[in-house]
Amino acid sequence: MSDVGSEGSALDERLIELETRVSYQEGTLQQLNEVVTEQDSYIQSLQVQVQSLAKKLEEMSQVIDQPTGKVGNEPPPHY
Repeated sequence: MSDVGSEGSALDERLIELETRVSYQEGTLQQLNEVVTEQDSYIQSLQVQVQSLAKKLEEMSQVIDQPTGKVGNEPPPHY
């Protein structure tokens, strides 16, 4: 009979250990979820900034590519 009691005790200990592990893993999972959510928000912000910079770069490129009205190899006005 004592074997049955010790088996039950061992099972109880194992169950408690497994429940503790699951609880710890749930906490870790929640922390990771919070980090991923923060990173997603930050990435979205960075994407908006990159799009804005790309638009500004395109606008600047168009200004640079426009002809200035000067013909030939005229020296700059300070010569």
